Amino acid sequence: MASRPFPRTLMLLGSGELGKEVAIAAQRLGCRVIAVDRYAGAPAMQVADTAEVIAMTDPEALKAVVRRHRPDVLIPEIEALAVDALAELEAEGITVIPTARATAVTMNRDRIRDLAAGELGLRTARFAYAESAEQLAAAAAPLGWPVVVKPVMSSSGKGQSVVEGPEGITAAWEAAMAGARGSGARVIVEEFLRFEQEITLLTVKPWQGPTLFCPPIGHLQERGDYQTSWQPAHLDWDQLAAAQSMARAVTDNLGGAGLFGVEFFVCATPDGGSEVVFSELSPRPHDTGLVTLAGQNLSEFELHLRAVLGLPIPEIRSTGPAASRVILAEDTLESVAYTGLEQALAETDVQVLLFGKPEARPQRRMGVALASGSDLEEARARADRAAGQVRVVAGP
Repeated sequence: MASRPFPRTLMLLGSGELGKEVAIAAQRLGCRVIAVDRYAGAPAMQVADTAEVIAMTDPEALKAVVRRHRPDVLIPEIEALAVDALAELEAEGITVIPTARATAVTMNRDRIRDLAAGELGLRTARFAYAESAEQLAAAAAPLGWPVVVKPVMSSSGKGQSVVEGPEGITAAWEAAMAGARGSGARVIVEEFLRFEQEITLLTVKPWQGPTLFCPPIGHLQERGDYQTSWQPAHLDWDQLAAAQSMARAVTDNLGGAGLFGVEFFVCATPDGGSEVVFSELSPRPHDTGLVTLAGQNLSEFELHLRAVLGLPIPEIRSTGPAASRVILAEDTLESVAYTGLEQALAETDVQVLLFGKPEARPQRRMGVALASGSDLEEARARADRAAGQVRVVAGP
């Protein structure tokens, strides 16, 4: 792909904060960017050449906008898409990143889990599926309490809950249905893993050549959504090798090119050792990977674009300890403004990214503080202090 001249035309399907960074990275390479989302003024639209507003789950609307622009590369940035339309567009010669099949498989937790655990034999949490509250109760009990219940299709932790016992099943089912995307009524119920740490291994697949890996990223979640991440996370050599082997197996199966966010749990074993457990995968830049803007020579967004466009990636290396902390809204606001930015940026080696989302709701991610330091403790403390200074308030 690199033999073709620039500029290229890229279309983003989904235009949130991660898409915004992809658009910025693309435009630095001279590309033309078309940002598509379900609402006007989405973050990536603010930096794109062209914006389109469509119903993202409407296959006819999706095919129409792609056929009208005929981009060189079609880059899905969200899960809630009319994925069947992507396969049809790919058959017409449109390059879908990483592939139409990969986007479809990773859209639903059941399909990626069946691939990882069933077809590839990777270690995952024990799990089962249910299509009613009654089935959920029957499926959960053999796994042992507590269990984790998730919709098979959702994003940012929506609909996810921890169930301590049978009395919580009905509430968990209702929460999963309320947070689910799509029309199907199905959940996945998993054993509760008491893990030592949760990591993201950003995995880069070029069109040709070996799979590449970023230094591992540690992160913490609340309500199923990432709150803070740090890089490089400490892993023993055998743990890192196990994670890389599993990430390579899944991404080789999915094919195509681009950056994948592969999530793992590191769990203690009864004999005093540890094991690495596959959790989930996103075929695109990962929210925890925002930390790479402060912690790597090439950010996850630059790596994604280089892989997609067939450009060289000579080296991926850490530039030192780095951390991120999200900036969340507390209230529902029809327009937004921010206070405390001056205080946040008074911190040494700190960046603040405000995503430009036009509206706020409680716990919505509106920005992120990034920091570096002499060690991870210092980097994390700086990011936490900076994020804590910024408040989301009602705009004019």
